[in-house]
Amino acid sequence: MGFARTCSVALVGVEGVVVEVQADLEPGVSAFTLVGLPDKSLTESRDRVRAAVVNAGAEWPQKKLTVGLSPASVPKGGSGFDLAVACAVLGAAERIDPRVLADIVMIGELGLDGRARPVRGVLPAVLAAADAGYEQVVVPESNAAEAALVPGVSVLGVRSLRQLIAVLTDEPVPEEEETIEPARPDPYLAGLAVPGAGLGTGVDRGDQPPDLADVAGQHLARAALEVAAAGRHHVFFKGPPGAGKTMLAERLPGLLPPLTPKEALEVTAVHSVAGTLPAGQPLVDRPPYCAPHHSATMASLVGGGTGLPRPGAVSLAHRGVLFMDEAAEFSGTALDALRQPLESGHVVVARAAGMLRLPARFLMALAANPCPCGRYGSSDGGCECRPSSVRRYRARLSGPLMDRVDLRVTVQPVTRSELLRMHARAEPSAVVAERVGAARERAAARYAGTPWTTNSEVPGHELRTRWQVAPGALGKAEEDLERGLLTARGLDRVLRVAWTVADLAGRDRPTARDVDWALELRTGVRRGARTEGVGAWRP
Repeated sequence: MGFARTCSVALVGVEGVVVEVQADLEPGVSAFTLVGLPDKSLTESRDRVRAAVVNAGAEWPQKKLTVGLSPASVPKGGSGFDLAVACAVLGAAERIDPRVLADIVMIGELGLDGRARPVRGVLPAVLAAADAGYEQVVVPESNAAEAALVPGVSVLGVRSLRQLIAVLTDEPVPEEEETIEPARPDPYLAGLAVPGAGLGTGVDRGDQPPDLADVAGQHLARAALEVAAAGRHHVFFKGPPGAGKTMLAERLPGLLPPLTPKEALEVTAVHSVAGTLPAGQPLVDRPPYCAPHHSATMASLVGGGTGLPRPGAVSLAHRGVLFMDEAAEFSGTALDALRQPLESGHVVVARAAGMLRLPARFLMALAANPCPCGRYGSSDGGCECRPSSVRRYRARLSGPLMDRVDLRVTVQPVTRSELLRMHARAEPSAVVAERVGAARERAAARYAGTPWTTNSEVPGHELRTRWQVAPGALGKAEEDLERGLLTARGLDRVLRVAWTVADLAGRDRPTARDVDWALELRTGVRRGARTEGVGAWRP
């Protein structure tokens, strides 16, 4: 009788659970039994592993073989257990010393020819292994760069099971020849991406990001965009078709500062699990941008799928921008599902197979027309929508959802003079991003030693008691609260925007003019605080 064990990792959402892979050989009729709550793709590993072991030059044991995955109560799926199962079987057959395998975590799929194929979710899996105290990890060579992002872990990237057997038995490591022609795509990278995961799924593919200098006019909307980027405030653009709402929202990621190392690991883990991590880009260091179509379902936004849920659009936009164009065309159920993650920064998805907590701290940008035809309120008076149709159209964006939006801007059509003089007046994204970065640094210094880094994250109670505005600055905001024009949540959000305006202006605390400007951005009502031009909050 032979016994061996090694370790792998099961992913539950974007978190990993270390799984012990045990192999037991007993005399009897040759059979291969896999237990431990495996799914269909994991059950099929029996055939993949057997063929891979034989084609790697090792002998398959002709005995009764039982492979157990412990803990058995945790659902396990995917092909990432193949390497661990193969090595555990070879350890039980004494082809590999079982003592060598005990403290190694193995993650990877095996082809029938014994080649190691990459899998999704390697970064969160290695993070889980490191948290559990493991220091040695074996992954396919294509995943080695991603696994190496975790500090304190020794990563071995292998091309085949034959190479791994040689390393574990101190034999000469054979060279694996490249079988892929240079002009053809590598099929071994197919496991890293979900089919159809292209533009709009979250990660910048390396193309030149759109520049804010392309936007003509729209001084108020550009200023609101700068405030949104500086404080991570949600923004809503309303205006007729062709006014530039989508152009503005698409340029928002270019104003955000690069991700911190901790944020980059969070974002990379989500996209690795979702299969949207670009090949050759093991670490996502720029804020992601996700723009789902208005036909998206609630499950696709917050997370879903068969079995345990997979990350949705709100998680793909974590630490970045979620842009919802034609927001009024989304289903009301899908839009209202965003209310909880907008407040908490995460989404809890409950399904029959289990409950998951997925990260979802994103900056939301909404864009919508004023009516179904888009011409309501235009100077040419061409709107033919009935008043009841206009009311129903606007009611699709519910009051509780809009109460969570800090900035609401009406985007007017660009005039002829603004369009012809755009290159003389428009600021590029790099200039605006520099001001945004300076404002973020001021906020981070103020909140040093606290769990918060941006103004949008600070609870209203803290802003009202710990960091107070200038005396008398809240006069108009308090009046609006008394008259029912502002909710308590709305007043807190006005305070947060006022602090962002003060940070952009370089002031130590908000003045009455900053609060009035924040009120104007939220309500759209002129408060006498604004002058024309970009950066109007500055003296």
